[in-house]
Amino acid sequence: MAASEREPWRWDETTWRGHVHRVRAGRALTPAWPGGRRAAVALSFDSDHETLPLRDGETRPGKLSQGEFGARVGVRRILRLLERHAIPATFFMPAVSALLHPQEVRGYVDAGHEVGLHGWIHERNVELAPSDERDLAFRSADTLESLTGVRPVGLRTPSWDFSDHTLAVIRELGLLYDSSLMADDACYELLADGEPTGVVELPVEWIRDDAPYFSMERFAALRPYTPPRGVLTIWRDEFDMAYAEGGLFQLTLHPHIIGHRSRMAVLTELVEHIAGHDGVWFATHAQIAEHARSAMT
Repeated sequence: MAASEREPWRWDETTWRGHVHRVRAGRALTPAWPGGRRAAVALSFDSDHETLPLRDGETRPGKLSQGEFGARVGVRRILRLLERHAIPATFFMPAVSALLHPQEVRGYVDAGHEVGLHGWIHERNVELAPSDERDLAFRSADTLESLTGVRPVGLRTPSWDFSDHTLAVIRELGLLYDSSLMADDACYELLADGEPTGVVELPVEWIRDDAPYFSMERFAALRPYTPPRGVLTIWRDEFDMAYAEGGLFQLTLHPHIIGHRSRMAVLTELVEHIAGHDGVWFATHAQIAEHARSAMT
């Protein structure tokens, strides 16, 4: 890395403006919700399973078993909850995870859920050459399509790791939407160097993700310091404000994290709280993105 790249205070205006505007939020996409509903709710689950340790070259049984819990136990609990409340959800799944659990990924589609792209082996995009990022994205799309019979229309980059080249890959794949960026609470259109792309962003946020609250690393200082009931309060407040604004509530969860008993109790209570409100539209990310795109015309 050149000294000028390590020292942003040396950048001229063209350079820092170029970085800021490479991928930017365009117009907010806030059409009225279907059927006069008050708010939209998009529940998503990143079925990473064993790919998190595999991505880092960790092959020991201990780490792999944590991911296996998601596939073996967590997914089953999640699907039961969704079925009980007739809620469609989106499952973002790395291709390697889908190859390890083909019946699971087919089961998502059979149950009426969406399957979205989530990398090949949960790789870190910013560490890849552009050609490798593109190759893995296309291989992932082909793999998920071959396993489910449905071509994915949306992407969530692994770890929300959106590189300088990710948007170009999204456009070449012809995807409807991305769900990796954080410039709004509402859907918006992505801009590439100031130009509209037609790609819908369905934004995420670490506040609405289970991993920051519940992650644990044995040999580091990372511990789950927030109790599940404390997280429930945050997520319930996020939904209540979205409902009051007539907006969107999007949540990102992981079967190997949320699938444990005390955390499923919290998710169950949250779902019941949301379902107790009139005029809530539970929808997949693709359904919401397709509806939001209608605001572009």
